[in-house]
Amino acid sequence: MPDNVAVQLEEVSPHPVAQPVRIGVVTDRTDGFENWQLRVLDRIAADYRFRLDVFLLTPEQPAERKVSSLLSLASRLERAALGRQPVFVPQHFDPGAQRFEHFGGGAVRGGTERLTALLKDTDLVLCLCAEGLPAEALHLLPFGEWHLSFSTQSSGDVDWSGYQGVIEKQPSTGLRLLVRRGDPAGTLCIASSAFNTKFSAVRNGDFVKERAVTLVMRELGRIADTGRLGDAVAGDVEDCPETVPSDVDLLRYGYSLSSALLGRAGKALMSRVGGGSAVWTLYTGRGAIDDFDPRQAVEIVPDDDEIRADPFILEHEGECYLFYEAYAQGQHKAHIAVSRFVGDRLERLGVALECDHHLSYPFIFRHGGDLFMMPETNQARRLEVWRCIDFPLRWELYSTALEGLSAADSTLTFFQGRWWLFTNLSDFHAYEDHCSELHVFEVDGPALSKIVPHKRNPVVIDSTLARNAGRMFERGGRLYRPSQRNEHGIYGYGLNIMEIEQLDLETYRERCIRTITPDFKSGLMGCHHFDAGGGRYVIDARLTL
Repeated sequence: MPDNVAVQLEEVSPHPVAQPVRIGVVTDRTDGFENWQLRVLDRIAADYRFRLDVFLLTPEQPAERKVSSLLSLASRLERAALGRQPVFVPQHFDPGAQRFEHFGGGAVRGGTERLTALLKDTDLVLCLCAEGLPAEALHLLPFGEWHLSFSTQSSGDVDWSGYQGVIEKQPSTGLRLLVRRGDPAGTLCIASSAFNTKFSAVRNGDFVKERAVTLVMRELGRIADTGRLGDAVAGDVEDCPETVPSDVDLLRYGYSLSSALLGRAGKALMSRVGGGSAVWTLYTGRGAIDDFDPRQAVEIVPDDDEIRADPFILEHEGECYLFYEAYAQGQHKAHIAVSRFVGDRLERLGVALECDHHLSYPFIFRHGGDLFMMPETNQARRLEVWRCIDFPLRWELYSTALEGLSAADSTLTFFQGRWWLFTNLSDFHAYEDHCSELHVFEVDGPALSKIVPHKRNPVVIDSTLARNAGRMFERGGRLYRPSQRNEHGIYGYGLNIMEIEQLDLETYRERCIRTITPDFKSGLMGCHHFDAGGGRYVIDARLTL
């Protein structure tokens, strides 16, 4: 979604508050800011809860941080070919209007007293570069100095933060928000995320930086609302290794990148001649979300003219039906189809819903004696709920919400007397992505006339956990959420079963209790959706990339 819409979702008030959080910035430049830096500064400047307080300018990078000529050349060429993106134009932040205070050698010009005066009443400092404040200054900041884990992995205009994940073929690329504070100074991690590693190092790094904007703003919002830092995240709090790719690493990477580009070109060519669609198949068996065994499942083989994904089960008048995304090989705009279970096979009944735009994820549910469907309609830039008027093939539009936003894989659940909407939105400038952010809203049911956002939206920022993968289930008083595990460069690589431990408008907490990877049957590339009903479950599995 555009940045101005992202601000609206946070319910930013036009009225000032008595004591906004005062934020200082450490930077190594007065102009030429990167997109992610401009975005985070613009978001801070637009929010009444924050005040940009002081800009501190570090000296030039020391000589030992210079990179090799090969890395410098490779980075420039790849950015020109694959990393181009529109320049972000801030609406609320003007770099030219800022006064930059120089410091170096551990102190601001004028000494420690000058540094103390500059940071007087500053609540925290956001460091946008490798070099931060001297340790003796950290006690001045109640909420410390904030670093992102990629900040140390650059020198001048060369950034190597995206290379390690691609070169080492890591399933996902990590991001951590680190805070240095106290006397003596210590470091803690207050938020961590992981994102599906991209085929290109430049895109990998840029994608993580774009997600970092949302992560920083969420944690700043926590301080503004609660007056405290988020809880420390378990694990290593040291900065990520600053190992610069060697020339040998770059040669290996060049070969890997060339192979990936050839593969993508081949897939694009296949698409032009009527092929290249991802092929999914379905598996069904007996069980529920907390005890199913996919190794015992029976395959429902796709038909030549109907590939099926995102299946939802419905028990209706003594029969068991399946609604799903359907398309034929070579098609890239799907519709919603419906079939009836006859034993472990499907009897096709027809098209339940078709629109001018792509449809998928037909979340189907009952309320007040009616049947409703909330399919994914992100291309329409709104959420849609449809009501059944003649089962199973006639539906009418019942309600809409989140106008102008691109919501994916949305799910409603009624839990402990309240309706909740779980949806995947994308806060982005250049890289729209529905796999990385889970947003929660309290709503009034399928009418969606009242939508109250969670205070900590997005409540999950992580492509290995965030995206919904089917309806939610209450079992024994516990609420479970299937989620996608997007990693290894594959969309829909695996499934998680998440147990929601706390859900209210102030707090969201969940934990992963099980992960299903595509090794339960031979020949699978992924699995990314689960549903159950009537003692039966169904999952989809990916046969091709």
